[in-house]
Amino acid sequence: MDHADDRRLIDECLKGRTAAYGELVRRYQDRLFNAVYRLLDHPEDAQDVVQEAFVSAYQSLVSFKGDALFFTWLYRIAMNAAISHRRKQKATVSLETGSKNELVIDPVDESVHNQPSDRIEQKEEETRLGDAMNRLSPEHRAVLILKDIEGQKYEEIAEILGVPVGTVRSRLHRARLELRVILEGADEA
Repeated sequence: MDHADDRRLIDECLKGRTAAYGELVRRYQDRLFNAVYRLLDHPEDAQDVVQEAFVSAYQSLVSFKGDALFFTWLYRIAMNAAISHRRKQKATVSLETGSKNELVIDPVDESVHNQPSDRIEQKEEETRLGDAMNRLSPEHRAVLILKDIEGQKYEEIAEILGVPVGTVRSRLHRARLELRVILEGADEA
């Protein structure tokens, strides 16, 4: 998306034309939902967090300086809200029995070269990875999603999470090590 066009829409919104903000919402809501959903694993929670992020961004729009892209600023607001939501939810989920969240990394390949047994194995791997990811702290999970799934650059992740690049690298390293230990432990069980 065009940074100048985003800036124009923000300026229009600040002048009272709220429909301009609606255009920003339409422009970024799907992309933001996908990122938040990967962190929360629950579509209704992801929708709530995305809506909360858009409302919060709208209320803080006057403080948007334009140093970063609008989407990066919005993404940071949403990821912080998602991490907070996940922290609150984690205590609740651990008290519930039989509660299981699944992380779907990629859709199942339905091509003719894909055998039914391959789809079953792929689904099992996705479930295994999702279970392992759910055991990570919200900070580690967020940095893994942003880097390894979303493909964000270290600098973008640092800006989104509001931490130094060194912290991003450190969290990513620890998250990958922790994920490996969890997955290897699951193999031995």
